[in-house]
Amino acid sequence: MQTLFKDIFVFFQFFAGIYEGIKKLLIPPKAYSWQTFIYLSAYSWILSFLAAGYVENVIAFLGWLFLIAGTAWYTTEDPLRVPGTFMPVGAVITGFLVSVFAFGNSEDVITPRTIILWPTIAAIITAIPDFIEGTDSSTTAKIPKPEVREKIIVLVASCMLISCWIQFYFVMDNWLTQYPSILTDDFGRSTFVIRIAEPETQTTPEVRKIPKNGVTILDTLQTRVEEELNQKPWSQVERWLLEATKEVKSLGNQVINQQLGEYEERKLWRLEARVTNIKSGYKLDLLSIWDGPSSDIKGYYLQKSCQVEPIAVSQGNSRIALNEVEQNNTVAEIECDRLSKFMAGELPAKQ
Repeated sequence: MQTLFKDIFVFFQFFAGIYEGIKKLLIPPKAYSWQTFIYLSAYSWILSFLAAGYVENVIAFLGWLFLIAGTAWYTTEDPLRVPGTFMPVGAVITGFLVSVFAFGNSEDVITPRTIILWPTIAAIITAIPDFIEGTDSSTTAKIPKPEVREKIIVLVASCMLISCWIQFYFVMDNWLTQYPSILTDDFGRSTFVIRIAEPETQTTPEVRKIPKNGVTILDTLQTRVEEELNQKPWSQVERWLLEATKEVKSLGNQVINQQLGEYEERKLWRLEARVTNIKSGYKLDLLSIWDGPSSDIKGYYLQKSCQVEPIAVSQGNSRIALNEVEQNNTVAEIECDRLSKFMAGELPAKQ
């Protein structure tokens, strides 16, 4: 029985300790404390939901100031340092709040700019106390000692370098979002871009992927050209082929705007045509040309070859040899490659 009472007493002592800890954390020991600022912040945000117009913005602004001040105060009372530096963890937290407050927006609180400037702001917050001396009621500015200045310069410069690398990441991410064809290039000689891939799926420098957007616009162009030429009078098709460069350029602009309208890389693709005479008719090469950056100094393009031939059609719509009917019954038949070919180097010469 005595053991039971002892266990109950220990149990209540445990919860009493938790209660005292929560009480110490939540109840301010005096009016001027960090808890007061946190409560004022929460109170301001509640009021801002009930207000409207500029009053709402003013109250929300004050709420942010109270939150930053309260957090900075709490995290500097017993500062925990970031390993290997003299930067308090509190400065990192406060720097994040300041960055969100200054560079966030109502639609997206955490923006790329918020993340980029966070390390630099945290370093500046860490350095500020070294330029101030005095008490709570009286403070003056001072110049830190040379050894302290060196530490501050190293810390701020290191955090600015981290911000630069984070900025570089967002720039690369934006490039690869707006210019996805860059991903298909060979980064084997790059000193700062590494392609992460499984060993069995990783391509060698000699074998590279075909840009998906280039294939898409070339396939769409092929469909449009087939609609323009297939089963059309041969004389009309020959006139079209004589103006193939102009015709394909016009169709190409429509195709690119239609298929790549959401990508900035649409400005780096162009479509051209090459026409050559062959024994049975004409060979029409459709080219999807990449004008953007490439590991190959001469660039690259995608190609689809089409064969355009005259086919004589009798009155019963049955096809027969061309020399067996009148020329005015001749129509064009076009047949194109099923797959696009990746071609590196200079473009084929215009005829």
